[in-house]
Amino acid sequence: MSEDRLRVAVLGGGSFGTALASIAADNGAEVRQWLRDAALVAEINHDHRNSRYLPDYAINPAVMASDDMREVLDGAELVLIAIPSEAFQSVVRQARPWLKSDQILVSTTKGIHEDGFKLMSQILEEETGFPHIGVLSGPNLASEIADKHLTATVIASDDPFTRARVQTALGCDYFRVYASNDRYGVELGGALKNIYAIAAGMAAALGMGENTRSMLMTRALAEMSRFAVDQGANPMTFLGLAGVGDLIVTCSSNLSRNYRVGYALGEGKTLDEAVDALGQVAEGVNTVRLVRDKACEDGVYMPLAEGLYQVLFNGVPARQMAKMLMQGEQSSDVEFTLSREAVSQARRQEKDNE
Repeated sequence: MSEDRLRVAVLGGGSFGTALASIAADNGAEVRQWLRDAALVAEINHDHRNSRYLPDYAINPAVMASDDMREVLDGAELVLIAIPSEAFQSVVRQARPWLKSDQILVSTTKGIHEDGFKLMSQILEEETGFPHIGVLSGPNLASEIADKHLTATVIASDDPFTRARVQTALGCDYFRVYASNDRYGVELGGALKNIYAIAAGMAAALGMGENTRSMLMTRALAEMSRFAVDQGANPMTFLGLAGVGDLIVTCSSNLSRNYRVGYALGEGKTLDEAVDALGQVAEGVNTVRLVRDKACEDGVYMPLAEGLYQVLFNGVPARQMAKMLMQGEQSSDVEFTLSREAVSQARRQEKDNE
């Protein structure tokens, strides 16, 4: 490892990975970015552009791209893994021969792995057994980060060294990095909010107004907290950037991929047509199915997730499902009930922040 200059490896050539690579380089790190596409590698190295995902963004010229995994990982202290959830495990396995136990591994992927209902950091633990593992999540639309709009994110890890190192590597005057020790809650929030962005996009396409959007987001937060408690996370985490913060931005902006998929569905397009038109991965589509099935298995009441499942996978018209949701049970407004473990976790986090 270099003692003078932080070495950062970014696995993935999408919009968020590209933006993070450039931020780290702006902060003085030596940055290498791994991509499969040799043509895109050449474009980043010669033109300092990623025309596929961030065509108008001038990437820091110090970012060096490569399709050679070993070259990218060699000597890296911090490894940011920005790979879609479907390919995440296979890429980690590809990288494993050149990863070392003293490296910091951070997932930026907001999705769930189907086999065993695993989050990406759990895959990192299982595949490597390394001690320095974290998750980066929050209301982070990559195109706005590229435009240097004021943005905040959360680095979540049980490991104080990981939290501090990522804050140093990525924190700057327009990208603020907050810390959390609830890795599971932060990561779960980033995955779950994608479900409700699809619902918000559908509602907008159906001509529903701001009252509807507000209702959707609030009831979505209640569903997310119920599911969080069932899964052992601290629901209070969902009141922060990785929960309600990410929920607000992804349910309010047509820059959100999941919102755009929902909008297309609300216009009457099929799921395949909506995804094809997007041209990028919308993690929420797969997350709807996985979370709905898990909620059914565990007996967690999630009517919005169930309704979306019926629209996406059983062909129920979006407008019909919207009416059915309004006829559902009218339960309590605020449902943030803390489990004993969540209370203990909240107290530990308070001590960490003192």
